Amino acid sequence: MKGMKSYNTLNDYYRTLFGEKTFKVPIDAGFDCPNRDGTVAHGGCTFCTVSGSGDAIVAPEAPIREQFYKEIDFMHRKWPDVKKYLVYFQNFTNTHDKVEVIRDRYEQAINEPGVVGINIGTRPDCLPDETLAYLAELTERMHVTIELGLQTTYEATSELINRAHSYDLYVETVKRIRKQVPKAEIVSHLINGLPGETHEMMVENVRRCVTDNEIDGIKLHLLHLMTNTRMQRDYHEGRLQLMSQEEYVKVICDQLEIIPKHIVIHRITGDAPRDMLIGPMWSLNKWEVLNAIETEMRRRGSTQGCKLEEKETADASTT
Repeated sequence: MKGMKSYNTLNDYYRTLFGEKTFKVPIDAGFDCPNRDGTVAHGGCTFCTVSGSGDAIVAPEAPIREQFYKEIDFMHRKWPDVKKYLVYFQNFTNTHDKVEVIRDRYEQAINEPGVVGINIGTRPDCLPDETLAYLAELTERMHVTIELGLQTTYEATSELINRAHSYDLYVETVKRIRKQVPKAEIVSHLINGLPGETHEMMVENVRRCVTDNEIDGIKLHLLHLMTNTRMQRDYHEGRLQLMSQEEYVKVICDQLEIIPKHIVIHRITGDAPRDMLIGPMWSLNKWEVLNAIETEMRRRGSTQGCKLEEKETADASTT
């Protein structure tokens, strides 16, 4: 595969799509979540910190346009020649407001020089028709990616982590996006290591996600247990066992083997601030984890989607 990886990497995809390396610029646009503010629940997801998923954003309190330039200045220290950017509205639920508010906040960043697209982190219960109409407008101006948080396909797990939406709603929302915003790309988010989920359940989460939904990309996260989260109680009371690196590598490889080759792998691990992380501490060695995954895929002789190809071959031989 491209880049000598065993799977379809985001870096390779963006290089092909935009012709060069492209930054995702994370932004905190000041949105909340419906399971935090009482719209559907209170307290938020039990794994979520007070700053949402953007704990590493450089200047989350700054105005949106200022955040954008602070982020790219920081990134340019390592990659000074990058000139194309995707504005990534990351923290909390970035479509959880009236469309007029959403439009105002997005437009503060997406018209800056070099911006070629927008990535929107959101939930399936926060995409009314008027918001989808605005996103459809945006697809005529730039590349649009809707990153839909799912985390699990199991209702019992969803209740346990206070997700406050069903898997059926997720499936229905993907269909609505496909119909109303056909040019947008859809990326599904799943978390490995949620309380009570076995290896087999984590693999099944991916199977359902790629089978039931017409998606373009997937993000596979390791559960990071963070300070100041409701999930700390589960951990201290013995209801949560943190994954070992060996367990995580095995489940990721099993998941990659059943993901169709055309689906872009946006992430197979995650980042967490050291000073907020309770565990697993091995996850801080990101490149070690990525290398271990690639080493295991090569040891198996596996590539993304290879188990699907084997099944297709077996099915064809019996017909």
